[in-house]
Amino acid sequence: MSRISPLRRVAAACGALAIGAATVVGSIALAAPASAHGAVSDPPSRIYGCWERWASNFTDPAMATSDPQCWDAWQSEPQAMWNWNGMFKEGAAGQHEQSIPDGKLCSADNPLYAAADDPGPWRTTPVDHDFRLTLHDPSNHGADYLKIYVTKQGYDARSEALTWADLELVKTTGRYATSSPYVTDVSVPRDRTGHHVVFTIWQASHLDQPYYQCSDVTFGGGGTPTTSPTTPAPTPTTPAPTTPAPTPTTPAPTTPAPTTPAPTTPAPTTPAPTQPADGACTAAIEVVSAWQGGYQATVTVTAGSGGLDGWTVTVPGATITQAWNGTATGSTITAAGWNGTVAAGGTAGVGFLGSGSPDGLTATCAAA
Repeated sequence: MSRISPLRRVAAACGALAIGAATVVGSIALAAPASAHGAVSDPPSRIYGCWERWASNFTDPAMATSDPQCWDAWQSEPQAMWNWNGMFKEGAAGQHEQSIPDGKLCSADNPLYAAADDPGPWRTTPVDHDFRLTLHDPSNHGADYLKIYVTKQGYDARSEALTWADLELVKTTGRYATSSPYVTDVSVPRDRTGHHVVFTIWQASHLDQPYYQCSDVTFGGGGTPTTSPTTPAPTPTTPAPTTPAPTPTTPAPTTPAPTTPAPTTPAPTTPAPTQPADGACTAAIEVVSAWQGGYQATVTVTAGSGGLDGWTVTVPGATITQAWNGTATGSTITAAGWNGTVAAGGTAGVGFLGSGSPDGLTATCAAA
C-alpha cells in the first residue's frame, strides 16, 4: 500500500503546492547529488527515475496522476530525490540479507528513501529477457562486483513490498575498474512476464559501501521491449571477491542541508545552443532552482561537426560548490570519463550547485 492514499494524492495535487511549495524548495535545494555516489540509470532505479523525469518540474500537479509513485515520493521526502545517488548502507561485510530487512530493500533501510519501498504503479521500463544494465558512478570508485536479481513470477509489485524471498539471483559480475559507467548484460528466465523488479547490489570498491537499487521493468508487454545488445558489455577484470570487505573506519562524506533559503522561480538563462563550428562546442546553461545565497543549474554541451573526445565547461564568475556528471575546479567543470566523448551534433549534460546569485549566468565550452 502506498504511504499516500489516492484521496491524499488528489488533495495534494489540488492544494499542496499553494500550502507548502516554498517550504519544499527552500528545504531541499542544497541536497543535490553527492559526487561520491551513484545509481542504476538504465533501467532507471525508482528514486533516480523520479529525479530524472521530474527534477526540473517537481511541483507539477500532473505528476499525481501520470506518475503517482513519484508524486508520493516527492511529497513525502523531496530531499531524497535530490540525493538520488545515496542509497547505501555501510559495513554490510557482504552479508546483504542480514543487513537489509524484508520490505526495506528498495530504500537500503534508510528512512530518507522510505517511499521507494512502497508498492504501487511505479513507472516501468520495457525490456527484453536479455537486456543491458548500466550504473553511473560520477566519482569513479569502481566496483568489487554487481549482484543482479529479478523478482519471481507471481510477485506483484503493485501490492507487495519487496522481500529477499521474492528475488532470484541471475548474475554476479567480477570487479570493475575505477571508470564509470559499470555495464553488464543480463539474462532472466523466459517465464517472467509483466511488471517485475530488477534489484541491483553495487559493492563500491573505495569502502565497504554497498548500494541497493530497485528498477521497475516490464517483460513481454506494456510497450516495445528493448532489443538485445549487439555488442557485449565489457567484462569486469577479476571475479567477485569470495571474502567480504572489512568494515570501514572512516564514514563517507555527507552534504549538509541548507538552513533557511528562500525560493525563487528562475527561468533558463540561455537558450538552447545552435550547431557550433567544426571541432568546437557550445554550452547552454539553465537554472533549475534558486534560494537565498545559492542555486542549482544544468549545462548542456553540444558538439560541433567534428565531435568531441573531451570537453570543459566554464561558467564565468560562478562559485561552484558541487558538481555531478563532471569534475569541478573553481568555475570550470570537466567531463566525466563516461560522457566526454560526444558525436557530431550530439549533447552531454552536467549539473552543479553554486553559491551566490544565478542572475546573468553564461557558460562557454572548449574541447579538451
